[in-house]
Amino acid sequence: MRLVALETSSDWCSVALCVDGEIAGLERRAPNRHSELALPFLEKLLGEAGWNASLLDAVAFGAGPGAFTGLRIACGLAQGLALARGLPVVGVSAFEAIAEESGATRVAVCIDARMHEIYYSALERDAGGWREVVPARCVAPKDAVPPPGAGWVGAGSGFAAFPDLFNNLSVRRPDIHPTAMAVARLGAARLAAGGGVDAAQAVPVYLRDKVAFTRAELEKR
Repeated sequence: MRLVALETSSDWCSVALCVDGEIAGLERRAPNRHSELALPFLEKLLGEAGWNASLLDAVAFGAGPGAFTGLRIACGLAQGLALARGLPVVGVSAFEAIAEESGATRVAVCIDARMHEIYYSALERDAGGWREVVPARCVAPKDAVPPPGAGWVGAGSGFAAFPDLFNNLSVRRPDIHPTAMAVARLGAARLAAGGGVDAAQAVPVYLRDKVAFTRAELEKR
């Protein structure tokens, strides 16, 4: 299977190419430059592989949650690549991508959602992949329920914004972010199991519709 993966939900822009399980990727920390960098990254990877986009079998993208504009960029690029070629599309959550990048088997993922909130989920790896132990949610840190039991690794930008979050973690890794390489691994596995949707059905996962406080809300804080 030849699959391209795009991840632009955080400050990082990354693109990966997966060929029968072998993954090559490019990424750069470049806030607000995702639309400028993603396609050149893809062209570079395809050129190094000696291909063009017509040889792709599927497209995966980072579905979020994360930065709203970044989510729309990855989803729009995935739809554009897939629609013209009739390719299946698979969205991979930022929670799963971060958990995959952590290398751990029990991961509490917290992403800084701004506005004094976090996107949070706790996931555990089993034979079928990642399973939610705490369902995905957008909450104030004080309302986030710690994952049950011990042996959890904390990962994601939420731990940079709220370093004291949860007291049952073995380690906190605020440096871990979702990558296209992780999206490619997870997306390829999902497609091999029969997943994937038509390009028109691919949508980001926002978890929250609100992007900013009103003036009145700011004055109350």
